[in-house]
Amino acid sequence: MRGVILYGPPAAGKDTVTAALHALDTRYALFQRLKAGPGRTTGYRMTSEATLDELDRNGDVVWENERYGARYVVDRPSLIEGLSAGVPVVHLGQRPAVDAVTAAIPDARWCVVYLWCPRDVAVQRIIARRTGDTEARIRAWDDTEPLVASDLTINTADVPPQVAAELIHHHVLADNQSAAIRD
Repeated sequence: MRGVILYGPPAAGKDTVTAALHALDTRYALFQRLKAGPGRTTGYRMTSEATLDELDRNGDVVWENERYGARYVVDRPSLIEGLSAGVPVVHLGQRPAVDAVTAAIPDARWCVVYLWCPRDVAVQRIIARRTGDTEARIRAWDDTEPLVASDLTINTADVPPQVAAELIHHHVLADNQSAAIRD
């Protein structure tokens, strides 16, 4: 079981790099986190607060955070399903979330990628999105800590999405070959 974590602040290119990964190899698929609350719906599995509470009571919440007035959850059943079906690409923006996801499924191998771009580039991208919450997204960008311990670090202002996808794909392939030799 293999997965990719794209960690980074808003507008770092997580959606764009995920699309490039999928175009390169259809086994890569966005892991759609559960979301309850307002805002963007694309890329999420919209649900109710009650459903998230039930997952929490059952011990199936791997990571949860609140941002932009909404609640976001990485759930264990869907994570296992994604790992079994292909190579899920999980988008995260909090450092403790990386540890929570990588520890949640002990048999999985994760390629952790820190995507970032300079703040001025992020601000331009955030404004261009026209999501109506520009200031909140810029604050989230400011609050996102760098990820020092990652397999790859990619500045998306300098590296085109297709090249980023190829770098990630080669890392995943190399890790899989190493695992096959060890096993």
